[in-house]
Amino acid sequence: MLTALITGANRGLGFAFAELYASSGWRVFACCRNPSKAERLLALAQQYPAMISLFQLDVTSASDLERLVKDLSLASIDVLINNAGVYGPSKLRFGTVTEEPWLEVFRINTVGPLMVSQALITNVVTSQRRMIANISSHMGSIESNSEGNAYIYRSCKAGLNAVTKSMAIDLAPQQVTVVALHPGWVQTDMGGSEAPTSPKESAAGLKRVLDYITLDESGSFFDLHSNEVPW
Repeated sequence: MLTALITGANRGLGFAFAELYASSGWRVFACCRNPSKAERLLALAQQYPAMISLFQLDVTSASDLERLVKDLSLASIDVLINNAGVYGPSKLRFGTVTEEPWLEVFRINTVGPLMVSQALITNVVTSQRRMIANISSHMGSIESNSEGNAYIYRSCKAGLNAVTKSMAIDLAPQQVTVVALHPGWVQTDMGGSEAPTSPKESAAGLKRVLDYITLDESGSFFDLHSNEVPW
């Protein structure tokens, strides 16, 4: 049975991923900061009791990650989806950005995925698919930035893209495929209700990308329609 581990699985795109993979017959390790309070995720785990296991994971917590590694010491992970992320303070223009909020978002959005990937790489390497997907954003694309502003979120996702590219190079000898994914403008707490794409639609599109991607495409940046996004 193929296995997916998803961070930030309690809501939005992460929840949609957990539901989609479980309904597709995958074993799902669903991670979030407070599983006992994640009502929708708890209900989903009851719906798929043989498929979904819940784990506590704050991606900035070394102790949470150490515990997760121990809990999953004998498990393989075919697809590791680094989905957990935050936007941070919005509408910050030049002259209004401060250091602490920037560092907090950077720890979650950029450092977190690398720490999770490093900790679980043995689980990925021993799997059939050997894949790591980092949920990025077109706002991390330097070439596509024509509006400015959003310094914190843009820079953190651009940093994640750099992490993705380096991971792809470093893990190629172990035949691990690493990609960055742009989920689109999604109806989540971050994207807002006016976004045109539902979490289910985004998750389905991104899963199709991951289903067909090859090692030759490792280090690439794709959107949910399988189009390459410029760095």
